[in-house]
Amino acid sequence: MKFINNFLSRKYIIMISVAFIVSVLCGCSSSYDMPYTVNSDSSSFRIVDRKETVASAVPFASDLCVVDGNITTEHVDMSKATGAALFDVNSKTTIFAKNVHDKLYPASLTKVMTALVALKYGSSDLMLTASSNVTKLEADAQTCGLKEGDQMTLAQALHVLLINSANDAAIMIAEGVAGSVEEFAALMNKEAVLLGATNTNFVNPHGLSDDNHYTTVYDLYLIMNEAVKYDTFNQIIGMASYSTVYYNANGDAKELSVNSTNHYLHGDAQAPAGVTVYGGKTGTTNAAGHCLILLSKDASNNPYISVILRADSRDDLYVQMTDLLTEINN
Repeated sequence: MKFINNFLSRKYIIMISVAFIVSVLCGCSSSYDMPYTVNSDSSSFRIVDRKETVASAVPFASDLCVVDGNITTEHVDMSKATGAALFDVNSKTTIFAKNVHDKLYPASLTKVMTALVALKYGSSDLMLTASSNVTKLEADAQTCGLKEGDQMTLAQALHVLLINSANDAAIMIAEGVAGSVEEFAALMNKEAVLLGATNTNFVNPHGLSDDNHYTTVYDLYLIMNEAVKYDTFNQIIGMASYSTVYYNANGDAKELSVNSTNHYLHGDAQAPAGVTVYGGKTGTTNAAGHCLILLSKDASNNPYISVILRADSRDDLYVQMTDLLTEINN
């Protein structure tokens, strides 16, 4: 009897041990999170047995450009900007990097995330109605002249947002998609975390200065890299101008024409030979300085994302961006 009891006890222990191991390996009834942070030494994990028979998990950054410190070249003078980078999207290579993980104000580069969230959570034919909040902006803020009660579709508003950087359009999009600016900002931050942009915090959809509204060069790359997966986004950022008709609260038609704030699209700035600037987003505030993010392509149609934050002046911004794009051919 004692022998039988010992045998059953050992059998019971073995069964419990096997069940525990299976639950760990298979994830049954448990979940294990390993969020990405730029300060972490680990960006992926593996679960293996002694014979290496269990497949490894896919690393978080296996399909992304990764950069830890500064990467400089003799051809790029970025002395008049605080942060900058050039990423080769297809080869997942960082060509140039300066202070890419420093928290900085993004100004209207914020609107890349605004568009991304709107495209993910809204539909192009969603009808938006402007509240009185569209007129409650800083006196010198860029707007398209929306008034309370004005209506346009999300597709129209996204064109005005990205081409002309209209801050009133950003408010209307946020309230129309999420119900309020606060709820929309929460969605922006949710998406940022999902993308690994963990040094970012948004409090509004337009990028007008706020001490708690910040991002990094690298996080903007992550956001832009996701946004360009949407055909609508790519189409809009490449447009030099846009004209449309929307309606006021009384149903009267209102014509609107806007021009891009991107100097490359108007020929006021010239990309290096063999490089085509497909489009992007500009941003300027006193706190953020002059900012620009671009999607460009080389002669073989390979895509590149470039970012400059806090350039000293608009002229410095475009001169330095052109220098940065020259590295595509080097």
